[in-house]
Amino acid sequence: MKVLFVGIGGIIGSLLRYYTGVFTHTWWGSEFPLGTLLINLIGSFFLGWFTYRIIKRNVLHPAIATGIGTGIVGAFTTFSTFSVETVTLMKAQLWGFALLYVLISAIGGLLMSWAGCKLGSQSADKMKGGLPS
Repeated sequence: MKVLFVGIGGIIGSLLRYYTGVFTHTWWGSEFPLGTLLINLIGSFFLGWFTYRIIKRNVLHPAIATGIGTGIVGAFTTFSTFSVETVTLMKAQLWGFALLYVLISAIGGLLMSWAGCKLGSQSADKMKGGLPS
């Protein structure tokens, strides 16, 4: 059952990533890979929130939670694209963009994950028996 939910979630997450990248690329004209950065920051925030708001409180069936966390978020976010884009910036001698991208990705990802966990913990504390109070 989990495999099915992860597979379906993977389809959804990869399509979300693709269309977010396409949308971002249409209005962002810089060499800086803003689309992937936004995708990874959003994914970090959401997974932190989802872990503390949903998974830790057993709000969803474990197979569905795995499908969302591993399937959707796992397919939505991407370390491999981040790595290739960083190398591409370095090969183009855009060292400032490369360094900025790495720093914002790492520090921003951690901060967004922390913020998601914090928000998820706060909203989960306001719940009783899985239902909003």
